[in-house]
Amino acid sequence: MAEDSSSDTMFNAFDEEGLDPSAPDEAEQRRMALQNILDAWDEALAEGVSADILATTAIFAALSDMVEAYGEEAVAEMATGLADRVRQGEFTLNRVMN
Repeated sequence: MAEDSSSDTMFNAFDEEGLDPSAPDEAEQRRMALQNILDAWDEALAEGVSADILATTAIFAALSDMVEAYGEEAVAEMATGLADRVRQGEFTLNRVMN
């Protein structure tokens, strides 16, 4: 019986911690994710969806996914800190510093 070398190849694609060393690092994944979301955002605007509807839908989608992954209490706890972060300008893209 011939050995299946494809499983050996798949196994060797990961390091000893089970991570794929060729996968983008977290910073690159964040950059890629943001670019994909901004591209979809621009496409929806071009199709006539209002920015307000896009924003509330994006927040809903993000929170729904986070609740599914981490649970309601963990997401509620994270959300309690959002007001301060907004006030501190963390989400202001074109912030003017005096």
